[in-house]
Amino acid sequence: MREKVEMVLNEIRPALLADGGDVELVDVSGGVVTLRLTGACNGCPMAVVTLRHGIESVLKEQVPEVEEVVAV
Repeated sequence: MREKVEMVLNEIRPALLADGGDVELVDVSGGVVTLRLTGACNGCPMAVVTLRHGIESVLKEQVPEVEEVVAV
């Protein structure tokens, strides 16, 4: 499943990079994906929205095994 998550993150990454941010895959355990938002995304007031409504929704759609996405 880690490889599938990485592939999806690579599809999302250009949008984050365009805004000066990025995402790093920290861990995949069971159905929980742990990510680290970096660059402009780290500490951004919209980071939670990006994580939940952007990254998590795309991951759940494309990788059905994903149950939850958490940030560290």
